[in-house]
Amino acid sequence: MKFTYSFLFLSTFFLIISCKTNSEEKEQEILWTAYDETLELEMQQEHQNSRMQFELIQSKVLDKNEVYQPLNKEVSSFTNERYEALKPLILEQDIPTIQNHIKERSLTYEDLTLFYLKRIYKFELDSTKTLNAIIALNDEVLNEARAKDKDTTTNKHPIFGMPILLKDNVNTKGMATTAGAVALKDNYTTEDAKLVENLKANGALILGKLNLSEWAYYFCDGCPLGYSAIGGQTLNPYGRKAFETGGSSAGSGVATAANYAVATVGSETAGSIISPSSQNSVVGLKPTIGVISGDGIIPISHTLDTAGPMTKNVTDNAIVLDAMTSVNYKSILEENVSLTTKTFGVYKRLLNDSIYKSTVKFIEDSGATIVELDEPELPLDGFLTLLNLEMKDDVPSYLSSYASKDITVTSLEDVMAFNKKDSVLHMPYNQELFDGIIADSTSVEEFEAIKSTLLSNGNAFFQNDMKAHQLDAILSINNYHSAYAAVGFHPCLAMPMGYKDTGEPIALTFIGAPNTERELLKMGLAFETARPIRVLPKNYKD
Repeated sequence: MKFTYSFLFLSTFFLIISCKTNSEEKEQEILWTAYDETLELEMQQEHQNSRMQFELIQSKVLDKNEVYQPLNKEVSSFTNERYEALKPLILEQDIPTIQNHIKERSLTYEDLTLFYLKRIYKFELDSTKTLNAIIALNDEVLNEARAKDKDTTTNKHPIFGMPILLKDNVNTKGMATTAGAVALKDNYTTEDAKLVENLKANGALILGKLNLSEWAYYFCDGCPLGYSAIGGQTLNPYGRKAFETGGSSAGSGVATAANYAVATVGSETAGSIISPSSQNSVVGLKPTIGVISGDGIIPISHTLDTAGPMTKNVTDNAIVLDAMTSVNYKSILEENVSLTTKTFGVYKRLLNDSIYKSTVKFIEDSGATIVELDEPELPLDGFLTLLNLEMKDDVPSYLSSYASKDITVTSLEDVMAFNKKDSVLHMPYNQELFDGIIADSTSVEEFEAIKSTLLSNGNAFFQNDMKAHQLDAILSINNYHSAYAAVGFHPCLAMPMGYKDTGEPIALTFIGAPNTERELLKMGLAFETARPIRVLPKNYKD
């Protein structure tokens, strides 16, 4: 009898262990298997744009299984039926609308988070649709969402409980901050960047980190936009492998366009928010330097760098900017907005673009005054020198002040030496811009003169006409004038303007005087209300 009971006990014990093992194996199932992209890359070499002639698409560094396995069980349990039921409540909806649905108990913050995760898993784990947008996910985000559902605090910020994705050069506790570089693969910082701290303080959920052009596209020369060694090649949902993603906030533009989160955060030195916003038909704001804190963001230039919100609409853009700064921008949503009293400058050369021309005509027909302008002939000599010398100093400063103590590189020279240990893995497009930084021998006196001239020319480029004609803003296309706006500290707001015959998005960019973010957002809201343009990319509607 004793033997029988012992046998039964051991049998039961091994059965439990076996079931547990099978369960663990199920949780650790292979979600992604790298595929042979040889033919894909051969076809890509025929692309007319040399920057689209990719050397690789899939990351050779990031294991997607490590990113997606921790939340897989809960995402898998979120049924397709529930997803479909929630789609009209969430997909393409603005923050106030989503918050109203939650208030009405049509969904919860946990539902909202699972909905976006379901989309991310659905597309990013499909080799025919992956955009290579995601570098990391917050393993605790569902627990954090449940906590939001239990929170009984009143007077919450509209960002409360909203899942946000961050460009992977923004320090975030619990996730590595890599700038897409293998040298920073294990850069787990102990503190959040100030903007992340502000987002969390207002109740936002940090869903994960996004791919980008490595080192914010100041690394390799002429390489594809949206490529990083960590994340691989980011792809445009409006035309995978056909259209550029824009850079360097490629993942931010792509993820917003595909509805992977309520909103994303990008960063810009000169065009890195405006370019991907334009290419992915989303709303991107590059604010005046200093409006958003740069503390804890991997830099290029402390003079020009700024983070900014990237959203599907202007309403959300104002709310996210408000939450990142703790300055009241969201109040514009309660104000009357109109184009009828506004005066806009438009560049004659750009009127050759039919979409821009028809948009300008629409704005004029809406009651605005249009002033046609010739673009000033002002040089930007020394622009790259500004980036070279500041990045040479600013990156070591970041590494010593903000990076994980486990990161051994302390300078750009260290990073370059690290990359050369395995150039195929670390820098398949080389690191020519880093070479140029090290070789730049501009003196301190010359550098100060360059900065002064750039600021003067950047201001004159816009301000002479703005003051002469009392312009509320200048209207541009995409990131055509981002360099001048950068050195002149002018904020820019890019918005969907239309789609070319090929389906490629094109943006209308409002350029305002320094510190006129509120007015830009109000003008953008008026335009968007009068002429809604944005449509979902056709292969990402489900």
